[in-house]
Amino acid sequence: MSDFKNQHPDGWDKSKLVSRYVTEGAKSAPHRSYYYAMGMSEKQIHQPLVGVATCWNEAAPCNIALGRQAQAAKKGVDKAGATPREFTTITVTDGIAMGHEGMRSSLVSREVIADSVELTMRGHCYDALVGLAGCDKSLPGMMMVMLRLNVPSVFMYGGTILPGRYKGKDVDVVNVFEAVGQHACGSISDEDLHELESVACPSAGACGGQFTANTMACVSEAIGLALPNSAGAPAPYESRDEYAFASGQAVVELIKNGGPRPRDIVTRKSLENAAAIVAATGGSTNAVLHLPAIAHEVGIDFDLFEVSEIFKKIPYLANLRPGGRYVAKDLYDVGGIGVVLKELLDNGYIHGDCITVTGKTIAENLEGVKFPEDQDVIYPVKKPIYPTGGVVGLKGNLAPDGAIVKIAGLEELVFEGPARVFDGEEACFEAVQNREYEEGEVLVIRYEGPKGGPGMREMLSTTAALYGQGTGGKVALITDGRFSGGTRGFCIGHVGPEAAVGGPIALIKDGDIIRIDANDGTMEVKLSDEELEVRRKEWKPRKTNYQSGALYKYAQLVGSARTGAVTHPGAKEETHVFVDL
Repeated sequence: MSDFKNQHPDGWDKSKLVSRYVTEGAKSAPHRSYYYAMGMSEKQIHQPLVGVATCWNEAAPCNIALGRQAQAAKKGVDKAGATPREFTTITVTDGIAMGHEGMRSSLVSREVIADSVELTMRGHCYDALVGLAGCDKSLPGMMMVMLRLNVPSVFMYGGTILPGRYKGKDVDVVNVFEAVGQHACGSISDEDLHELESVACPSAGACGGQFTANTMACVSEAIGLALPNSAGAPAPYESRDEYAFASGQAVVELIKNGGPRPRDIVTRKSLENAAAIVAATGGSTNAVLHLPAIAHEVGIDFDLFEVSEIFKKIPYLANLRPGGRYVAKDLYDVGGIGVVLKELLDNGYIHGDCITVTGKTIAENLEGVKFPEDQDVIYPVKKPIYPTGGVVGLKGNLAPDGAIVKIAGLEELVFEGPARVFDGEEACFEAVQNREYEEGEVLVIRYEGPKGGPGMREMLSTTAALYGQGTGGKVALITDGRFSGGTRGFCIGHVGPEAAVGGPIALIKDGDIIRIDANDGTMEVKLSDEELEVRRKEWKPRKTNYQSGALYKYAQLVGSARTGAVTHPGAKEETHVFVDL
């Protein structure tokens, strides 16, 4: 008979590993027969099983290189003495979903990614996870499930796209979105638009500026779930495969050493480090959804207001698009995210004692990193681009549960004007395309929140069109939906409570005066409490067009943007953690 003991000749003791349920003992003979059917050896079956999860697909360039990198990660797992088992999950790519009904699927996909990886890991009893992700929602989704399962895990970003070149300048997909607005007002021709769209995205990789994907890639290093420097190299670079190989090796070391596990790594301190890197790099406002959702998986309260408090303290250092000049490749070329982290660490803005997947602290990981001279991609703390972070939280009678604005690149931080109200993005986009608005107005797009959309769409098409028409910054835009990491201008998102639940944004009428002050962190409509209460009594809830399917289910479960738009009770309600079964 075969040796069914937990201790195997190769030194692995599987008595405390989850895969024992499918590989050890007589009862696992049927399971093992499946592994033999796939060509696995007895040795491979009795080693730890490591899930190598990617969001590879042919939907967009963000994901197209992930399959290649997964093969390198598998080789790293194998070299270290464990058995890799590759699987994939979905992504919804915002650059293609943007500006139409498909955008309702975007934020929902974050939950589906986390849920589907969870179910695959649970169903097949994998002992550890290497997660590779390349697009806006797949990065936080993959990090969320690592914390939910708490198996030894290493995250890896698929890499940024290379910049395109158009008329002697670097360009990216946001330039194309803005060109749509230029085209609408006749400032560029059909031929110019076609030439730009043909060259803006020249390679595999996620959008090139400090938009959501690159923001969350920076978070992966700052929070400690990714190997140092793994977030930086562009997707086509062969060095990404080397980092993938190293990530595969690293996760096996975590199994051998009994950790640190994801919940040892992601603490309040490391979440504060993550918020600090978002602020210092002028990152995407979407991080204010994703960081609370990541914290929720650990049972830590870290909502919009708590994230915003960190933002207030952190200097804005990285001269990155959309508010600045450079793209992610330029940051990589001057030393990468580690340079920004080291500058923050040396000046007391992040916690250096947080443990990471290397088994070392973040301070130990950053030893030897030096600030590069003769460059203007990263500014020193002593001479920041702006003394406080590139993203600011707002609160007031129009947003009792908060709102968020990216101030990176803004010259004026106060805006006051009359409201022009739209129930949904399409109506606003059509008005913008037809120039049916006035400078000085506050455009209000409502019923686009997590429940009300459903799905909390991004508004890049509308904001980019405004910039293309030359009125970016000359009007303000507020919404209970979201903005792309590529959005620039006076644009306030995540307004809560959302219109669908009767929040104050549902009560605004054309002509109401709205004042936004990013210096003081306030957003007010000049109406009395009494008037708002009268309007609230007249307000009636609306039904969406989505009364079945995934979007319906999401709308029933999703919470507020303030706490991350999460769909389950989180770690606080757990009675067990998968890894300890």
